[in-house]
Amino acid sequence: MGGTEPTGAHVTSYRQPGLVLTDHTFEVPLDHTDPGGEQIEIFAREVVAPGKQEKELPWLLYLEGGPGFGARRPVGATDWVGRAVEEYRVLLLDQRGTGRSTPADRQTLPLRGGPREQAGYLALFRADAIVQDCEWIRLRLTGGAPWTVLGQSFGGFCAVHYLSTAHEALRTALITGGLPSLDAAADDVYRAAYPRVERKTRAHYARYPQDAQTARRIAAHLREHPTELPGGYRFTVEAFQALGHQLGGAGGSHRLHYLIEHAFVRTPLGPRLSDAFLEGARAVLSYAANPLYALLHEAIYAQGDEPTAWAAQRVRAEFPQFDADRALANGEPLLFTGEMVYPWMLDADPALRPLRETAELLAGRTGWTRLYDAGRLAANEVPVAAAVYHDDMYVDTGHALQTARTIGGLRTWVTDEFEHDGVRTGGTRVLDRLLALARDEV
Repeated sequence: MGGTEPTGAHVTSYRQPGLVLTDHTFEVPLDHTDPGGEQIEIFAREVVAPGKQEKELPWLLYLEGGPGFGARRPVGATDWVGRAVEEYRVLLLDQRGTGRSTPADRQTLPLRGGPREQAGYLALFRADAIVQDCEWIRLRLTGGAPWTVLGQSFGGFCAVHYLSTAHEALRTALITGGLPSLDAAADDVYRAAYPRVERKTRAHYARYPQDAQTARRIAAHLREHPTELPGGYRFTVEAFQALGHQLGGAGGSHRLHYLIEHAFVRTPLGPRLSDAFLEGARAVLSYAANPLYALLHEAIYAQGDEPTAWAAQRVRAEFPQFDADRALANGEPLLFTGEMVYPWMLDADPALRPLRETAELLAGRTGWTRLYDAGRLAANEVPVAAAVYHDDMYVDTGHALQTARTIGGLRTWVTDEFEHDGVRTGGTRVLDRLLALARDEV
């Protein structure tokens, strides 16, 4: 189980303070039902403590949240990575289509053909294919030995699929903010999400009451003045509301406040939105770095014959308090939205516009494979520990606890000490707690 080069991988090693890192590139089947067919590249970064490169260490596989985000890039032995390398050889996986794995974006997807071919290609980028990639890599990297998986957010969804389909590959499963509903449709997910987002917005205004007036002023300005962000993003009122995505992470309320507090600047034409504000909004809203998040976000919930059909947009109509025009007309606080992906984003974002028809085909797609097997999960014998964040804006606590009760032997840690990104902001404590739970030490 040492850090030797597996067959078919390209390896480069280097150092950071407290870490030795080795880059691996694997060729895996695009479609695992056709292992001899087209191959794509998967990148993974091995991380180990100095002096332990040749030691026999158990592996810990980290699965990032998303979908559509590459694994976090460590800078030295900090946070949970520093804790993990005390006893593990860590593998940071860039899930297919992300990071340094074969990319899938507006520049590369036309290589597949037209929108229909692109949509068919991206349908192979869900949790089931990601776990099959993990298995392909594990058999070549560990010699077949089982490993521990740490799944953050969507990475936890992948971990639950792993337990459903290949539990024998896992020594332990650790999940942070990522216990999915086993059977909720996308409509159910968003129907549960909008009230949480409203609570987060009202909590933000309670902390920063001056922001309620500022937000209304920005919305009114945008209704009167068509605006583009740097790079060409169409900045509408709905796009401004989407800045609320930040409210689900630690410090997000403070970042949102500091962004909008300098929204306006005096000009010869009167008050206008400042360049600094517009650039900050672009950094939050653009999907240029992670387009798969927008393209596949609702598809991660799809199971069976029902299309997702832009569930977040449809369900939003059930919550008229999110209507900006109503808020402006009635003097009500403008509500922000969360991680929802809306069809207007495909027109607003230059990184997504060429993929609009592809996204529509994915939204209308049926016949999705089922991702979870409740029977196998109930019979689970793999030690599993999960951090469930109280009133998590991104993953419904009720759905998470219902799933926790389904998975045999799973132990939960329900806490309001952290937001959804607790593994990043309090990683050492979170990982310690989960390991202790999984090992029955607490």
